[in-house]
Amino acid sequence: MSSSEDITRQVLDAARAAYARRGYLNTTIKGVAAAAGVAPDVVRRYYENREALFVAAMRLPFDPAMSIAQLMAPGLDGLGERLVRITLRMLDDPETREQLGEMVRDGAGASRATASLREFLEAEVVDRAAGALGVPDARMRVTLATSYLLGIASTRYVLRLEPLASATEDEVVRLVAPAVQAALTTPTTPPPRPRG
Repeated sequence: MSSSEDITRQVLDAARAAYARRGYLNTTIKGVAAAAGVAPDVVRRYYENREALFVAAMRLPFDPAMSIAQLMAPGLDGLGERLVRITLRMLDDPETREQLGEMVRDGAGASRATASLREFLEAEVVDRAAGALGVPDARMRVTLATSYLLGIASTRYVLRLEPLASATEDEVVRLVAPAVQAALTTPTTPPPRPRG
C-alpha cells in the first residue's frame, strides 16, 4: 500500500467486514488493524477512536455521538425541535436514506450490519444523551424519542406515505417536535401505591 487513500480503503473494508461478523461492540481498532495488515497506530492516524472508525466505515453523514454535546448544549428547552431537524437533515443524504431503506426492508435485526448500527446508536448516542438528560428514566425517554424519530423517518423517506413524504421540514418539525420534547422532558409520576 503506497498511498493514504489505499490505506484508508483497506482499513474501512476491514472494518466493515469486522462489523458484519462481530458487531460494533466486539470490534476493536486493534482487530481492524490486524485484518487490514497495518499497525493500530496507522488506523488511529486516520480515525481518532472506535466511534470515528465506525462512522467512516458505515458512511454516516456525520458523527451522531459528537452531535449529542452540540444538541444538549443549549439545554432541554427546544431539544425536541433540534432532534427532529438534525434527523431530517441527516436523511437529506441519499446514502443515509438507502441505508435506512435497507434496514426497514431487512427488518431491524436481520443483518449484522443493522445490529452493528443498533449497537452503535445504543452505546454512543442513546446512552450519551440519557447521561446528559440527567433524569432517572432518561434511557427510556431517549429510546422512546429515538423510536418515534425512526418511525417518522421510515414513513417519510422509505414508505413515502403522503402527506408526510412531501411536507416541508418546518411542517414536520411543527407537528413532531412537541411529541419528541414531551418524551424527553415531561415529568413522570410513579404508579400509585397499592392500598392495604
